[in-house]
Amino acid sequence: MDPFSAEGELLNIHNAFHTGEYQTVLSTSTSSLSHQNALPARILKLRAQIALGNTSEVLADIEGEEEDAPVLAAVKALAQYHAGNTSQALEAVEQLASDFSDNVTVQILGGTVLQAEGRSEEALALLSKHQGSLEAVALIVQIHLAQNRTDLALKEVQAARRWAQDSLLVNLAESWVGLRVGGEKYQAAFYVFEELAQAPSSTSTKSLIGQAVSELHLGRIPEAEAALQQALQKDPKDGNVLANTIVQNVISGKEVGELVESLRSTAPQHAFLTDLEEKNALFDKAASKYSAKVAS
Repeated sequence: MDPFSAEGELLNIHNAFHTGEYQTVLSTSTSSLSHQNALPARILKLRAQIALGNTSEVLADIEGEEEDAPVLAAVKALAQYHAGNTSQALEAVEQLASDFSDNVTVQILGGTVLQAEGRSEEALALLSKHQGSLEAVALIVQIHLAQNRTDLALKEVQAARRWAQDSLLVNLAESWVGLRVGGEKYQAAFYVFEELAQAPSSTSTKSLIGQAVSELHLGRIPEAEAALQQALQKDPKDGNVLANTIVQNVISGKEVGELVESLRSTAPQHAFLTDLEEKNALFDKAASKYSAKVAS
């Protein structure tokens, strides 16, 4: 039996992780799990710790074990990357991809690190080796969307839908693509995110952001603001919540200076800030060509 299926014993912890309920993942008891599912559950708990910023705890937890377990070596590489040890993480991922490319944890965590470093084609090559992993599918979809290849992302989702049916990850991936496709797909995506955001077991900042972005696309600005305010109440230091709130405030014509400074202090490497700096530099460069010249 697939441990992540509706009847599988890892379903709840798996869904909690992918909806961003990381504290729920950490508090989930795994003592009664079967032997073959104990390690996958531990991996999810370690990844939840990394997502919460507790990289030093993760590295201490697996110290010495990673030499005999490629899945733990992959977790170590991910933790190192999030801790800022980029060169070490990349070196480890490259070695793991060479030696254990058929390991699904290596594929997913290695692909995550490679994509984060802008090495999309290498990430896709590694992920393409998966054998029926919905998480690999979801990551492939995200990469294609980042490449502005909505056609390939849609193709990936449609293929997965044929064998995965009503899986959470397929629903999420389909919603991500829907937000890019637009039209009636905005409403379909909204239904998915709203259901997650309103359910007590999955009301995470991630679900609320998804709901808010869907609302924005549908032109429902007050509803989007309400969802983002709820997310801010849950975690006022969440970089993604702050970035999306900035966008919503710009659309609403509100001041964003304080929010931008909050984002700079809590997540200085956030992609939104990088993009903002690039756009500011391009604007200044363009503006300099039209600067006023005073005749002598």
